[in-house]
Amino acid sequence: MSIVSCHTKQESEPIQVSVSNVIVKPKHYIVSKSTDAIIIDGNANEKAWEFAEFSDKFIDIEGIKTPKFDTQVKMLWDDTNLYVYAELNEPHIWGTLTQRDAVIFYNNDFEVFLDPAGQGIGYGEIEINALNTVWDLYLNKPYRIGGKANFEWNLNQLKTAVNIHGTLNNPVDKDSIWTVEMAIPLKPLIALKNRPKTIPKEGEQWRINFSRVQWDHDIIAGKYHRKKVNDNYLKEYNWVWSNQKVINMHEPEKWGFLQFTEDTSSENITFIEDVDLDIKQTAYALFRKTRYNDLKYLLDEEQNSSKSIVVTYAKNKTLKATFYKTFFGFEFRIESPNSNRTYIINQEGTLKAL
Repeated sequence: MSIVSCHTKQESEPIQVSVSNVIVKPKHYIVSKSTDAIIIDGNANEKAWEFAEFSDKFIDIEGIKTPKFDTQVKMLWDDTNLYVYAELNEPHIWGTLTQRDAVIFYNNDFEVFLDPAGQGIGYGEIEINALNTVWDLYLNKPYRIGGKANFEWNLNQLKTAVNIHGTLNNPVDKDSIWTVEMAIPLKPLIALKNRPKTIPKEGEQWRINFSRVQWDHDIIAGKYHRKKVNDNYLKEYNWVWSNQKVINMHEPEKWGFLQFTEDTSSENITFIEDVDLDIKQTAYALFRKTRYNDLKYLLDEEQNSSKSIVVTYAKNKTLKATFYKTFFGFEFRIESPNSNRTYIINQEGTLKAL
């Protein structure tokens, strides 16, 4: 519930803010339905996989650098599972972690992030390395607002397989690629949805993103190790499907869209655009700027005060927003010129539409 007095103090001159450099246009993927059984062996050689399109190649998480190695994914689904197949080019395939729910990104890994409700809270994460060691966890909300990772959240029916095109943990030769195939059970993901908690319907959309963590390495006594300089590990590379613009996968409002179709091919299926996507992205950008960045000074305003803001969110495109200092923190209100809906986002990054 919004706690804003109807007698707020407001300045006459609006604040000018630009968020155009942090607005993300999420990618989308239309996932077709398989009528055939999928065997999880890391090969994706069933006929159904031929109808699944590969995604664009992964990009650097900040959208600046070009990844050294290519990564692509494709997906299918049925009434039981969401299927993910990934190909990761890699001349040195290695891994050391073998315990489930270890911190897998300390090895080179492939990661899946899933938010069936699309609200940016209550989402799942799966990480896997070349040894087929899995870490699955649940976030009640993003780390930035005090989210806690629940390692006890296990996808008990999850099936995974890794196929090595080369030799694992052998630094003498050059490898080419490792592939990951997953059958992610729908039932625990459906539990994360808002109502109705049913299997996906035609046109239903979830939020999803993929990440690949890659480390520079040293070879010491014939074994791979993460590379160190002056006894400190070099920073990892982060490559993603849909642009995050920052080195942080836990900004779920930027993840891509996964749209389900009952058809066995997505070729003639149209992606359902959100006419208010830019408005929502602007709201999230204002939240991030106010809580963590250059609009933090607004938090010093008196309770029940307000500020008018003109927000530039793209070239020659602006929106009017109002900042309110509330009893709990703050909120922004933005009226959409596209749908005439009013969007409210608060200090927790919770977005609601009126």
